[in-house]
Amino acid sequence: VLLAPEWAGRAPLRAQLIEEGFEVVAVDTWESARPQLRPGMKPGLVIVDLHGLENPETVLDDLRILMKPSRVLVVTALGTLPPAQVEGLGFHVLRRPVSVGNIVASVRSLLGPRGGLTNKES
Repeated sequence: VLLAPEWAGRAPLRAQLIEEGFEVVAVDTWESARPQLRPGMKPGLVIVDLHGLENPETVLDDLRILMKPSRVLVVTALGTLPPAQVEGLGFHVLRRPVSVGNIVASVRSLLGPRGGLTNKES
């Protein structure tokens, strides 16, 4: 699941992840993302872009309950939550500026090629 409020960032990342063989549900609000995380339907990874996200602290608190923090990748930016605060919650963190390629590389390292779980995180 890719949660990114801004279309300009969400669309190219979604496209590249699909091109790399990952299944992606991309949404722009937490209200749209949350139903994707119900029991029995949980994705291998949730990517959250904090830039423009309403109530990011609430979203991350909810994610800690719904997902293993090791299965969440958070992209931070100036004006959002400090990276150290997000890392303190146990989430993987990338700091802006970051390219689509760098985000995809992080996804690949967490899930393995084509979305298979890696031994270190399963």
